[in-house]
Amino acid sequence: MILNTGSRTDIPAYYSDWFFNRIKEGYVLVRNPYNPVRVTKYLLSPEVVDVMVFCTKNPLPMLDRLSELSAFDTFWFVTITPYGKDIEPFVPDKEEILEAFGRLSELVGPERISWRYDPVFLTEKYSADFHIRQFEKMAGRLKGHTRQCVVSFIDLYEKTRRNFPGARSVSFSEQAYLTDAFAGIAAGSGLQIHLCCESERLIAACREQTAKNVDVAGCMSKEVLEAAIGCRLDVPKKKGARSECNCLLGADIGAYNTCAHGCLYCYANYDRQSVLENRKNHDPASPLLTGNLRAEDIVKEAEQTSWKNGQMSIFDIV
Repeated sequence: MILNTGSRTDIPAYYSDWFFNRIKEGYVLVRNPYNPVRVTKYLLSPEVVDVMVFCTKNPLPMLDRLSELSAFDTFWFVTITPYGKDIEPFVPDKEEILEAFGRLSELVGPERISWRYDPVFLTEKYSADFHIRQFEKMAGRLKGHTRQCVVSFIDLYEKTRRNFPGARSVSFSEQAYLTDAFAGIAAGSGLQIHLCCESERLIAACREQTAKNVDVAGCMSKEVLEAAIGCRLDVPKKKGARSECNCLLGADIGAYNTCAHGCLYCYANYDRQSVLENRKNHDPASPLLTGNLRAEDIVKEAEQTSWKNGQMSIFDIV
């Protein structure tokens, strides 16, 4: 199975001590966000967890302790955008994160780390040409440290509209212009562009020489993870969490309303006050990310099996 940590919060940035405690204990509890009395127990064992996937804007708190994850295969998404404190008020300086990306790549290997440049939105300050200039600078810095870059355009979820009232959708023509420009730059830095939940029409809208460097097959698909770990995965059917992509997003151990980066475009936080309250309830020793078990809770063990096909190797992957 694939264990995800980053669709709901940023565990490396804010909850690394808790996470490493969970590794030592060998299990984690996850409260159902839509039915809070339902709690799922996941074993944290390499016998059943084939890949641990992290998605973070700041991997620094975990870098010196990665040896504690040596028994596991890991895959990392590190988001680095060009936005300032007006949009991402509590994200560390981007220069620090670029350097941390390089360190992480040296520790895990460039095939196990991906750069996320998303979400892309446009304003007078953050224009299309601004994005292209910044993307080119970052791609140059990350050359050799990763082989892929994930790009997506802003989705105006209800939470995003409330917290970022000035946001607007990016038109198809704007998306096509940026995708084509990003793909050309990425090719020069040895990067494959993965569009996240975007239309295949964007590939057709690119120039012939750039279109070949763009795909919409999924940034965390079976194929991406197989290439990263050098082993085939026999993934059960219907394990993708979203109909519009092939990414394996099902089992996430995070919790909504707990990420403290404060990004205006965030879909995972209701508001700042909810985040502050949940962070007050965080106990690094608890099996739950926030709070502790209650008398009314119903705990159910997750069905976990390894999907690795041990008879296959990276040389079988085409």
